[in-house]
Amino acid sequence: MQKPDSKPQNPLFSAGPTTKHKGWSLEKLQNAVLGRSHRSADGKARLKYAIEYARETLRIPADYKVGIVPASDTGAFEMAMWNLLGQRGTDVFAWESFGKGWVTDAVKHLKLEDLNTYEAEFGVLPDLAKADWSRDVCFTWNGTTSGVKVPNGDWIPSDREGLSLNDATSAVYAMEMPWDKLDVTTWSWQKVLGGEAAHGMIVLSPRAVERLESYTPPWPLPKIFRLTKGGKLINGIFEGATINTPSMLCVEDVIVAHDWVKSLGGLRAMIARSEDNLAATEKWVEQSDWVAFLAEDKAVRSNTSLCLKVTDDWFTSQSEDEQWKHIKALCKMLEEQNVAYDIAAYRDAPAGLRLWGGGTVETSDLEALFPWLDWAYGQLKQTAAVAA
Repeated sequence: MQKPDSKPQNPLFSAGPTTKHKGWSLEKLQNAVLGRSHRSADGKARLKYAIEYARETLRIPADYKVGIVPASDTGAFEMAMWNLLGQRGTDVFAWESFGKGWVTDAVKHLKLEDLNTYEAEFGVLPDLAKADWSRDVCFTWNGTTSGVKVPNGDWIPSDREGLSLNDATSAVYAMEMPWDKLDVTTWSWQKVLGGEAAHGMIVLSPRAVERLESYTPPWPLPKIFRLTKGGKLINGIFEGATINTPSMLCVEDVIVAHDWVKSLGGLRAMIARSEDNLAATEKWVEQSDWVAFLAEDKAVRSNTSLCLKVTDDWFTSQSEDEQWKHIKALCKMLEEQNVAYDIAAYRDAPAGLRLWGGGTVETSDLEALFPWLDWAYGQLKQTAAVAA
């Protein structure tokens, strides 16, 4: 195949940190509260503004608590697990690398005695019907490393007795969140918003707050995990008084990202952009003779984590190590041509590719990339044939 003539205007397709939105620049961060205490009136006001901007954009109910917490989505979700679990039995559902990390937390670190785990291979969901809602249930809304998402919240009953804990880091701003079905939701700025790393967001329903104020876990909690003091919620966390020192430059950056989302028309427009990216990728995959989606079932196929597997016999007949060598070679070719960076599948997933499809990615850039993917794979096979 002849080398394509045109290139993506933006070659950044990493699944995290993800690309900034079109038109972003450092000059837009001039309102950042720098060189000041984050606990000053101005600092707290800017943090509170970022919190309320997220509430407005995501249409989070007024009686839910929204806060900025340390250590990205990982810190936010572990904070929820360590504060809330243990009062009743727990079910944990996992179908990709990060969800399996929550299983490890529950089994090896929290050492929950009454625990059920339900795991599935990359590309499919476990049987969500097995969830026992008299218990607490932990899950990942969208599998960043597997390209599999929960299709909706219908499997979560409104009259549940236990709490639903939802790691939604690669889902919020690209998929609808049924807030009445969710007691804890976490995410990080560097995913769908294209923000900066190290900061997490946590949303608590009134039921989650009630649990926090009526239950004390049996294990010690480090300072950065503590959500209560004297049996009461630390409300300051949800009003801009963060547990530890945040980067006010990162805070300003996420405010600018929300400004951009608002300029598009809000959440629905962001979801539509991501769905357009999935549709464009599906169109290319349908025409391809060498690649397919890791998630074969369209009902659970992610519109942010576009995870692809190679189906060509030449590739699949080789060992896993050889397959990864070819993927790395393909990615290197694309990097050298400045058309795509960081698109190899996650290290624990099957050898393949992963393109980010969140709203900060322009569909036109994906469409410009696809001929380059075909070209690079053709080059791989041609080189292998000559070597043989």
